[in-house]
Amino acid sequence: MFRMWAKLIKDTRIVKDTVISISDYSLSRTSMVFQALDDICLQFDLGKPIWLDATIHGFQKHSKVRFTQDNFIEQIEFDFLEIQVIEE
Repeated sequence: MFRMWAKLIKDTRIVKDTVISISDYSLSRTSMVFQALDDICLQFDLGKPIWLDATIHGFQKHSKVRFTQDNFIEQIEFDFLEIQVIEE
């Protein structure tokens, strides 16, 4: 089962968090990441973040990434959204 943990962080505190599980292994890992991120954004009522080169590189290296204001078009009311793959 593919599981991703998402946290909204403001002032070094977790404001919201969730774990998204995807069990459809017919999808590629990239598709599962995008599907989980879509589910996270829907659950947190957020616009989808933009994947910048630095975020792509960090996610590929560590399976963890932080989306800051630079990754969102609209104004956000938290410091960053952090996603991390916790199980593959």
